[in-house]
Amino acid sequence: MQRKRTTTAVVLALVCLVTCRSAFSSEGEKVKTKGMIISRTGETLVVNGPRGKTTVVLTEDTKTKDNKGMLGLRKEFMANTVLIPGLKVDIDGVSDEQGRVIAKTITVDGDDLETAEMIQAGLHPTAQQVAANAQDIQENTERFSKLGEYEVKGQATVNFNVGSSEISPDGMAQLKGLAQTAIGLNGYMIEVKGFTDSSGDAKMNQKLSEDRAEAVIAYLIQNCNVPVRHIVAPGAMGEYEPAASNESKEGRAQNRRVDVKVLLNKGIAGS
Repeated sequence: MQRKRTTTAVVLALVCLVTCRSAFSSEGEKVKTKGMIISRTGETLVVNGPRGKTTVVLTEDTKTKDNKGMLGLRKEFMANTVLIPGLKVDIDGVSDEQGRVIAKTITVDGDDLETAEMIQAGLHPTAQQVAANAQDIQENTERFSKLGEYEVKGQATVNFNVGSSEISPDGMAQLKGLAQTAIGLNGYMIEVKGFTDSSGDAKMNQKLSEDRAEAVIAYLIQNCNVPVRHIVAPGAMGEYEPAASNESKEGRAQNRRVDVKVLLNKGIAGS
């Protein structure tokens, strides 16, 4: 009986060892890479670095952070929506059987992020920022030319009341319909840009346009089952790019909006 128990224990130990090894090997080898995001398709990034192009896969467990303070000891975590073309990244992850990197942690630089967001939003950095980041701005501008490789597969405009970032029932219905279109596509991304009319202080309008864009993103995630990794960083446009004249009440009403687009890489779309 004692021998039988010993044999059983040995067998269980071997099974446990094999299981643990299988689980470890399924994760692949640890990988570190860095470079600039040159394209994004849904939850897949292509990063161009010293060793060439690397395909990076985002998952629910991927953490994105910005190292702050001296020596980067203070860390600020952020949503994966910030991972836009033109942004420099450092990636820690594991390889998979296809040679891709499954990202565990992605580290970005806050200054690079600000520059990339401004260019994506169509805004122009100040002279001081240009002087400090001239090379990065040039590189990012070239990268954002690749946005032409994306085809608009659906769009919606959500309008808001004066000074409000609350989504109306009509806006909710539009977003639900757009989300249904998006979820049926492979590798889609959703671009969100918030706007205001020209009434009020420009700085306040900038913040209000950001609040509106973030409200739309929150609704898409919480009520429309859109994973956050399929949404690119929102653009806070303030009173720029009006849809109509701000000289009339009707025109101002049209300008208080958030434009939402479903984008698909033309290569995937078969264009």
